[in-house]
Amino acid sequence: MKNLDKFRNDSGKISALAIDQRGALRRMMGEDTPPQALGEFKRLVSENLTEHASAILLDPEYGWEAADHRHSDCGLLMAYEQTGYDKKTPGRLPDLIPECSVRSLKERGADGIKLLVYIDVDENTDINRQKKAFIERVGSECVGEDIPFFLEILTYDSNIEDVKSLEYAEVKPRKVIEAMREYSKPKYNVDVLKVEVPVNMNYVEGFSDTSILTQQEAAKYFEEQSAVSDIPFIFLSAGVSPELFQDTLKFARKSGSDFNGILCGRATWSGATEAYQQEGAGAAEKWLKEKGINNINSINKNI
Repeated sequence: MKNLDKFRNDSGKISALAIDQRGALRRMMGEDTPPQALGEFKRLVSENLTEHASAILLDPEYGWEAADHRHSDCGLLMAYEQTGYDKKTPGRLPDLIPECSVRSLKERGADGIKLLVYIDVDENTDINRQKKAFIERVGSECVGEDIPFFLEILTYDSNIEDVKSLEYAEVKPRKVIEAMREYSKPKYNVDVLKVEVPVNMNYVEGFSDTSILTQQEAAKYFEEQSAVSDIPFIFLSAGVSPELFQDTLKFARKSGSDFNGILCGRATWSGATEAYQQEGAGAAEKWLKEKGINNINSINKNI
């Protein structure tokens, strides 16, 4: 296990801020948003919020200026994958940013490497074999450069289009837990898993009018998730509201989950994109100083 101190807060937890979004950020800000505006927005987030985060996750395409403007005590995690996937090719296969390597990212200042891979544990064996080999290669590259490897897993079902649907909520616990079981194996050399919570909280009793799980049943999945991995794991926010993410973290702790922190993006800063669109950088910065700081501090209290 590599040294993760650069990513931990004073309590030993990872309280990281994610703004490595590229395609998703462009969709939030408008498809005609120029690259310099994406970079400026990331810089604003970094300047105003990293004092309250133990680390920030950025991307090499638009994020280096933001990296240079982060708080001095804030670690730097850099994304290594290309954004999105080819929808015409089955399997949501990952690919790396062509002009980057683990060595070049480390030399530029990265303290750790993040790789996102979409995983359906029940998909075609050949597709999953490719993903396993892909992750092994990146893990080996990180070992060679002696730099922490964060693997982000986003689960899906190749036969279900909407991962937010009730249909997917029924199978999500198994998808998340079995993916964690596989990629915790030593051969992948993963240091930290960045994962979803094991249930869709919008279908848990007490969190919504439409429930398929009691709170007791949901809590058991959080316990099972904790037991399946011997390496640290942190939760991603998956684009839910700040309030729901905070409530989810409280529920996870109450359920006995031993998650090691969070790597949270849109639940912290998403409202600033609308302010930027409507009134520019000054309005976005004002939103971040007020609501953004409040969001990140409220989330940090629950890890």
